[in-house]
Amino acid sequence: MNEENYIAERVDKQLDWYEEKAALNKKLFIWKEGLVISFAALIPFILVWDPLESGKILSAALGMSITILSGVASTMKLEKKWTEYRTTAETLKHERFLYFTRSGHYQNPKPLFNEFVQRVENIISKENSFWNQYIVKNNNEKEDQEIKPS
Repeated sequence: MNEENYIAERVDKQLDWYEEKAALNKKLFIWKEGLVISFAALIPFILVWDPLESGKILSAALGMSITILSGVASTMKLEKKWTEYRTTAETLKHERFLYFTRSGHYQNPKPLFNEFVQRVENIISKENSFWNQYIVKNNNEKEDQEIKPS
């Protein structure tokens, strides 16, 4: 694969993927936080001002919604994915800019493209390894919980 194809097919596509996923996770996280804050703020108001006598039911529903939203967001690791994906995207951008401007470690007269490929693949591999370790750790914790007697 030549330099132009590698940058277009690997670097740019990976960069787009990480930026898209970072933006999605950020948006979901901020929406979740906004809903949780709003629902939590409404509960005392509903309990005090209750013209329809249904404040307890509505407050309980809002409380359950807070719990569900928080649980789903925690399980999905929205904030963690947002920051990890954003960090990886920014690292890839930084590496690409250094390469294009022949700055930093790309100033040397040695084969620059090979070093660029190696560094980009290390960035992507590092992020993938992080998530793989996270999944394995969570699976092991679940297995440990299933094995423990109640």
